Amino acid sequence: MFKAGLLTEVYAPDQKQEAARELTRCRQTAQENLKRIRHQLLKFLTRHGYVYADGKHWTQRHLRWLCSLEFDEQPLLRDVFDNYFTQMQHCIQRLASLDKEVEKLAESETYKEVVGLLRCFHGIDTLTAITIITEIFDFGRFSSPGELMSYLGLTCSESSTGEKEHKGSITKAGNKRVRRLLIETAWHYRHPYISRSKALRQRRKDQPQWVIDIADRAGQRLRKRYWYLVNRGKMPCKATVAVARELAGFIWSVFKEYQARNQEKAA
Repeated sequence: MFKAGLLTEVYAPDQKQEAARELTRCRQTAQENLKRIRHQLLKFLTRHGYVYADGKHWTQRHLRWLCSLEFDEQPLLRDVFDNYFTQMQHCIQRLASLDKEVEKLAESETYKEVVGLLRCFHGIDTLTAITIITEIFDFGRFSSPGELMSYLGLTCSESSTGEKEHKGSITKAGNKRVRRLLIETAWHYRHPYISRSKALRQRRKDQPQWVIDIADRAGQRLRKRYWYLVNRGKMPCKATVAVARELAGFIWSVFKEYQARNQEKAA
């Protein structure tokens, strides 16, 4: 099988990489727990006729409304509400604490430089950047952008026979966390790309010009790609997945260039 080229090489993270990845996954779990308890609290209130209609949920005004609720007729409802609300507050505090830990990890010597490279892209900030890096941990194992796209499950499935060719939905194989983050980031490219926006300028401060050039090309191309597909009749969600697939290719090119430049310096 080795001589026939049928074996696939497997890359495993070392202990430090695995620990960093566990931290970002723990943060994601905390976010999911907060979302779950918020839904449970809202459904509980809705079942008993308490519906907030003065704006969006989880704003300061909404929290003040929650604290003002009275359950005088049914003391048990007050106990249930207090339990839900206390658990929600605990989840918020836990998420804030984990955010600080993730921020500290991103600022460490191991990750600071590569996180800065990814933050040059439109729609990618520290949390997304450090999560992508810790989940992939070694972009050099992919010899082409297509391999990375396939690893993330962003390539189309195929069911072909003979001369008939049929392309289906994406495979959804590989790392679902990075796939989700790239698709969330891809939604930013439906808006006009402003390379000199204040937030993007701040993230690109002191970063090398070559990565800024790649990020600019990505921003311009991906926005055009999104609207080209939408104007051709594709659903926005499908166009966004296509943009996420190409975004993975641009990220691969950044790390490939970064590794090449480091090898030149070492030589």
